[in-house]
Amino acid sequence: MRLRALLDTDALGLRLLGGEDELDRSVRGVMTTDLRDPSRYLSGGELVLTGLAWRRDEHDSEPFVRILVQAGVAALAAGEAELGDVPDDLVLACARHRLPLFAVHESVAFATITEHVVRQVSGERAGDLAAVVDRHRRMMTSGPAGGGPDVVLDLLGSDLDLRAWVLSPTGRLIAGSKVAGPALPAGTCARLAAEHLAATRTGRRGPHRVLLDGTTYSMFPIRSSGRSPQAARDVRQTVLSDWLLAVEADAGDWPGERLDLLQGVTQLIAVERDRRDAARTVRRRLAQEVLELVQTGAAPAEIAARLRVAAPVLLPGLGTAPHWQVVVARVEWEGEQIEGGPVAQSLLEEVLVDPLATGPEPSDRIAVAHTGDEAIALVPLPAVSSEHDGGPETGLLADTLLQSVREPLSAGLDDDGRLTLGVSAAVHSAEGLRGALEEARHARRVAAARTGRVCAAGHQELASHVLLLPFVPDDVRRAFTARLLDPLTDYDRRHRAELIPTLEAFLDCDGSWTRCATRLHLHVNTLRYRVGRIEQLTGRDLSRLEDKLDFFLALRMS
Repeated sequence: MRLRALLDTDALGLRLLGGEDELDRSVRGVMTTDLRDPSRYLSGGELVLTGLAWRRDEHDSEPFVRILVQAGVAALAAGEAELGDVPDDLVLACARHRLPLFAVHESVAFATITEHVVRQVSGERAGDLAAVVDRHRRMMTSGPAGGGPDVVLDLLGSDLDLRAWVLSPTGRLIAGSKVAGPALPAGTCARLAAEHLAATRTGRRGPHRVLLDGTTYSMFPIRSSGRSPQAARDVRQTVLSDWLLAVEADAGDWPGERLDLLQGVTQLIAVERDRRDAARTVRRRLAQEVLELVQTGAAPAEIAARLRVAAPVLLPGLGTAPHWQVVVARVEWEGEQIEGGPVAQSLLEEVLVDPLATGPEPSDRIAVAHTGDEAIALVPLPAVSSEHDGGPETGLLADTLLQSVREPLSAGLDDDGRLTLGVSAAVHSAEGLRGALEEARHARRVAAARTGRVCAAGHQELASHVLLLPFVPDDVRRAFTARLLDPLTDYDRRHRAELIPTLEAFLDCDGSWTRCATRLHLHVNTLRYRVGRIEQLTGRDLSRLEDKLDFFLALRMS
């Protein structure tokens, strides 16, 4: 039943306090609680009834409402018998989280509301229960394990006459039913993904509806089948990795049975997503092993041996060793510290897929590891001879890598996130991987110095002195570093001010005051004082990219 129907029943004594735009939500059950954290007893879609006994002061409302929203409840109904009017802090908390809130008149027993909801929901489900069960059974027996998401989407088309597609967060078409007609244009896929990510960032519950070019689409999130609603406390941890199901229909007026069925479809497709992720484990492990060898300075022969193991896995059937490129990515969020490495890893695996490729497996030839907030991809390229230098004819180009995914990713990053990527040149030996990794990291820093939510830079954009750094004469190195760093070293020796560690952290955080202060466990004002002292002692300006690069090089050569 719909929340709107509750207001139409006078005997229930309900008064709407907020959430007028969410009254088309379906109610699938009812629960009465006064626990401060009832999440373990919630499965989603419930009307929660509470007498407010959990509330001790105004600070209790926000965490209670947040728990309900994360559990996916349909609405909250608060009784007036205990406190009289519903407290304003609860009204405001529900408004912030877009959770519909009802006041229950003191003359109405919760049992009356519970009995009414159960009777209505049971009656609606009974009408088409047999058909729903049959469809679910058919999907379970012929779903992902027997042909992938396409089989499930074909059943939607044949049984319910619904055209549907599975899209990645970047708008790549992963699957579509054979009866859905022509594939969605790439531009439409990207716009749908952008609308879905933008709606998800606002905290709105799916399905999200959008009108594009005169056609209404409803979009359902596809979350990991093993993840509970409480597993990701912050939507930013998953918004850039979850798939979505786009249906050419307006789900706003669907009955509960059809919505239940579509939720079941997303769960079946989530199984396929989990299977795909499990298959990536080997490739991720290979990338992690190679990365650790490269970063610890292992012998080239040892790295080459590991690459020989990786090549058949990433390029089955290849007769010769491939060339390699390295791509480095960071996803960074303002405000709270959110671990960016896993998000960047999942996103980089998706971004590196050919945007014109279809199906869930085209990323089988990409290995991505993550360390800290950084994701690092080892991308193999078949060793095709070039007429000029014997290198590969084609490779990843930073200026084209993000063209097709910029719109949806910018929507997912909203106004508090950034994605920056750096791309190395191709190398053909183990000896070149360490330089390629450093090259990709330098390129990413160049991208981070630009404006915009989604930025990339390639090895072609690096200054020549970065590439020639190993060949700088020792006396030139000493003079360069002394001119920039000796004033700071002397000051640290006399005052124990830790200006050198502060400078290193500030550059490593790409000039982010918040992240740098958090890393150093300092107040932002203290950090600003230290950076000001560095600028005063050296005559440089750390807001200028040129001065940042000079400091970076001096630290690397010291």
